[in-house]
Amino acid sequence: MDALKLISQDSVKSEMPVFEIGDTVKVNVNIREGERERIQVFEGTVIARKGSGISETFTVRRVSYGVGVERVFPIHSPNVKSVDIVRKGRVRRAKLYYLRDRVGKAAKVKEQIR
Repeated sequence: MDALKLISQDSVKSEMPVFEIGDTVKVNVNIREGERERIQVFEGTVIARKGSGISETFTVRRVSYGVGVERVFPIHSPNVKSVDIVRKGRVRRAKLYYLRDRVGKAAKVKEQIR
C-alpha cells in the first residue's frame, strides 16, 4: 500500500491553493466539445471534501436559475485548471449538506473576518 502512495505522490499537483469547507471558489474547468477546448468557470460554495492523496475530491454547490447545482471535482485532475478563492467562509461543520434544504439568505455562509 505504501508503494501506491509513493507512486501517487509524484503525480500530485503542488500548486493548488489551500481552500476549506465553506469557502466560495471559482473552479476553471477544461471542457472538450468535439475537437475544440474551452475553459468554463463554475463558482460556488465548497460543501464537502472527500478522500485523500491522489483520489481527493471536493463538491461545489451553487444555485442557478432557482435550481441547486452541485459538481464534484477531483483535486488533482488535469481538467481542473485552477481554483481561485473568492471569499473565506466561517463554518463549524465538515460537510455542509444542510445547505441543500435552505433557500435564499438562509443558505448563505458567513464570511470569515481575518
